[in-house]
Amino acid sequence: MKSVYDVHQLLKQFGTIVYVGDRLADLELMEEELKEIYRAQLIDVKEFQVALLILRQEIEKEKEKREKRKNG
Repeated sequence: MKSVYDVHQLLKQFGTIVYVGDRLADLELMEEELKEIYRAQLIDVKEFQVALLILRQEIEKEKEKREKRKNG
């Protein structure tokens, strides 16, 4: 797993499709869904950690982009 697309595909395997229309909200919702799938013991810890890291990195990038736009 190397990208947000890969995390999307993982969630899709469990019937979860996330699209709110706001990139940051999508990523945060994907993180919550990933946690639920992990709590239900449907994925192993390694897969969970990698997917979570990918999502958190993307969330930070998106927050930085928004901050730059906000500050000019």
